[in-house]
Amino acid sequence: MKNRIDEARLVLLKTNENANEVEERLAEIQLAAGHVNAEKYEEKAVWRELLNPSPGVRRMLITGCGIQCFQQVTGIDATVYYSPTIFKDAGIKGNTQLLAATVAVGFTKTIFILIAILLIDKVGRKPLLYVSTIGMTTCLFGLGLTLSLLGNGSVGIKLAILCVCGNVAFFSVGIGPICWVLTSEIFPLRLRAQASALGAVGSRVSSGVVAMSFLSVSRMITVGGTFFVFAAISALSVAFVHKCVPETKGKSLEEIEMMFKNDRPQQGGELELEDVKHLMQTQ
Repeated sequence: MKNRIDEARLVLLKTNENANEVEERLAEIQLAAGHVNAEKYEEKAVWRELLNPSPGVRRMLITGCGIQCFQQVTGIDATVYYSPTIFKDAGIKGNTQLLAATVAVGFTKTIFILIAILLIDKVGRKPLLYVSTIGMTTCLFGLGLTLSLLGNGSVGIKLAILCVCGNVAFFSVGIGPICWVLTSEIFPLRLRAQASALGAVGSRVSSGVVAMSFLSVSRMITVGGTFFVFAAISALSVAFVHKCVPETKGKSLEEIEMMFKNDRPQQGGELELEDVKHLMQTQ
């Protein structure tokens, strides 16, 4: 965007020894960045495009902001922040037991985030999102049943701990980290900073609403009832992943952009080879 093409070429040469491939890759980046006509990048133009988006950009915004909001409205922060309250409702009385159960939740979250790091480029984003959202839905529904029907018993306590840790594990191996990866991949260069910021705002606002309303809602419809609501929202997130989230594993940023522009988020897309060749010939 700053027209520092020679410096960009040197960076690419550090990561790729094939000079021809470097030139082809550089041409793709220039094409995506809008250097064909040497147009000047303006921040005001970016916000105009985000506020009045084309169909392709609209699909990007729905995917990026939607996955960020679903990450939070499924209740993960409420589960983590208020896990002592949940465990008390399940029947745990002693402070030592409450502390041990809460530590188990934090430990589970850390371990499964590390697992996600190892799997995200091997398995792919979308399979992990399916596993994550379906697993969270199951655990949240199970937690609602446990707190509603089996509270204050040893079986209920064990199931509550299992469901909470399971929900955190499924979140951490999928939608938790992957939503940040997706928002850094799906937006074109000219829009990436501002569009990613919009997604982050949606995530933080959703998190605040859930965290601040959890205790009030749980008093109105019980803690178990609140988790039935979270389970229903999590079920919607499964449908959202299926309909709106493309698989971005192994695709360049430019290919991902073309997937949304061509309205083929499920099948994927390729940059037009002739456009790339033309750009290389005009350099």
